[in-house]
Amino acid sequence: MKSSIIKAAGVASILTLTVGGLTGCASGSTSGGGSSEGDGKVKEVEVWTWAAGYDEAAKAFNASHDDIQIKYTQIEPGNKGGYDKVRNSITAGNAPCLAQVGYETLPSFVAEGNVVDVTEFASADKGLYAPAGWAGVTVGDKVYGAPQDQGPMVLFYNKTVFEANGVAVPTTWDEYQAAGEQLKAAGVKLTGTYEDYDYSGFAWQAGAPWYEIKDGAWSITPDSPENLDVADYWQGLIDADLIGAGIWSDEWSAGLGDGSIATIVGAAWFSGILKDSAAASAGDWAVAELPQWEAGDAKTGNVGGSLSAVLKGCDDPEAAWTVANWLSTDPESVDALIEGGGVYPASLAGLESDLLTSGDDYFGGQVVADVFKTASGQVNEDWAWGPGVSTLVGTLATGMKQAYAKEGGATVATALTGAREATESELTQQGIAVNE
Repeated sequence: MKSSIIKAAGVASILTLTVGGLTGCASGSTSGGGSSEGDGKVKEVEVWTWAAGYDEAAKAFNASHDDIQIKYTQIEPGNKGGYDKVRNSITAGNAPCLAQVGYETLPSFVAEGNVVDVTEFASADKGLYAPAGWAGVTVGDKVYGAPQDQGPMVLFYNKTVFEANGVAVPTTWDEYQAAGEQLKAAGVKLTGTYEDYDYSGFAWQAGAPWYEIKDGAWSITPDSPENLDVADYWQGLIDADLIGAGIWSDEWSAGLGDGSIATIVGAAWFSGILKDSAAASAGDWAVAELPQWEAGDAKTGNVGGSLSAVLKGCDDPEAAWTVANWLSTDPESVDALIEGGGVYPASLAGLESDLLTSGDDYFGGQVVADVFKTASGQVNEDWAWGPGVSTLVGTLATGMKQAYAKEGGATVATALTGAREATESELTQQGIAVNE
């Protein structure tokens, strides 16, 4: 593990110095508070999330608690307006106590001073969660909420197509490319595109971070030598014409359904996407562990995942932690989130849900959660997000689209460099120290 990867004291000090030192007021209270007590001394904790299933989880909490009650509101996903709504409510002094925040976005919320350190209430419950989930709620040595879900990466593959073409399930990335060459001969694309967060998981698995701290400042490193090694591999797949339609497009969904796209390399939650996008191919698909860079390794990346973050202005962070922790660990709540939103839980108890331990008809009866659970314990710890991530991945997505389309000499490497330059520029404009 790199000694320069983001460490506890370093992150705490860097974020304290960013955005005018706003983190210094993160534990303070403003009017509005996000929680309140009525005449009966019942504490009300307001919760905002975008994931489906939380309405039922909130009802279950309210039915089982007399001293605390949840006031629940569903909002738009973070990058589709949810984060703006949360930030505006904090500015106005009427924010909820808890809001869903992606792990990748948490460092930006910390830098802005928009979340509360709840380490004193949360630390005793660390053992209830998968390591990757707990890492996602921790910036430096401080905890800012409860892990909700996680996205350990696996390989989804069309077993029917593989078997029809005599293709073995790959266990290394070299074997994955070789499988693509076999499938190409049959007119089948190996996979679709990966453009932003979806691509980050490959770097994560390889231990090639995008953010580091050196000499008291941020280093933005998506085009580091280690990252360029990963880029060279994916560029090779592009150059060999093994990659098909753009991810999330209608053509991509059609390809998954008709067998012309044979794999998805993605997070556990892609199982729900696959079922929706390729319902007609139920029984054709299976799940395997992620191919490795070196034979015999057992590492994976993580894509997605979020927490119930305790927001600035919450007048009872301890009650907020009680609610957040219950929503993530109580069996009834976890089942509601799995059924309603396809959440893959970050809590260890959630991983034992009956909903996850039975065979999945879509995958031919395979207990796919066993693969997900194994992957959850293999997430590479050599990774942390930093500020400006929305700009980084947004710029990357634009560059990656150009690379896949082979426009004007664009490559995966140039996309990564463009993402670095845009992020460095934004952070510098915000007064955040950045290494050149």
